[in-house]
Amino acid sequence: MNRNPYLRLGLVLTLSGAALSPIFYFVVASVPLTALAISTVILGLVSAMLGNARPDISPEASRMMLQTGIENMAALLEELGLKSKAVYMPPSADGGRPRTIIPLREDGPLPRRGQPLSNRLIARYGPNLEDMCLMVTAPGAISLDGVSVTPGGGPAQIEGALNHILVGVMDLANSVSVHASGDRIVVVEVVNPKLKYENVWFYRCLGSPVASIVATVASQALDRPVRVGSEGPIKNGIRIEIEVLP
Repeated sequence: MNRNPYLRLGLVLTLSGAALSPIFYFVVASVPLTALAISTVILGLVSAMLGNARPDISPEASRMMLQTGIENMAALLEELGLKSKAVYMPPSADGGRPRTIIPLREDGPLPRRGQPLSNRLIARYGPNLEDMCLMVTAPGAISLDGVSVTPGGGPAQIEGALNHILVGVMDLANSVSVHASGDRIVVVEVVNPKLKYENVWFYRCLGSPVASIVATVASQALDRPVRVGSEGPIKNGIRIEIEVLP
């Protein structure tokens, strides 16, 4: 028996309406009751279609897995005492997912565009032996699966991709607007985000999940390393400043 509640409800409504329709029409001779039975059949078919459109993983399960990942990453960052802002790198030439670098030293060198990235958790990214970092996959990297972002597309492509991901696919916001402030700053305003910013270790380092998605899309569209410069509330949402690194 299928445990999808929408399919079960649709089956019950459809069978009940189909069985009662001829009884109400031929035996009871009631047009209103017949119309009610036919409406029940229609509601059952709609419910069955909703069951087919239901995602395999419920929103509650997705939220639980996201929260677990954030708490585990936050514990790792806090245990290592890392306070450096994460650097979101554009995808590598081999077509792999975008990676995020968290330097172990706040005063360490910035990673260069196009440099090869290791698949290890702790990796060396600079010319010196002490230029070490954590190499992680941020939440935004997964969101780019199936979304076409052309490297070097600019702020207009950032806005289109973010509206597709945050508004259309994930339903995490009502709208997204993007505008560039010079060559080094991209300002993103997210209206009515479902995930709020919290002043915790993970968010101070990598940004909120929404900011992580914004930074990942920006790094790919600009084909440049970026990081979350600032993030704060505005009247109807949050304002995220993405710093484009030289």
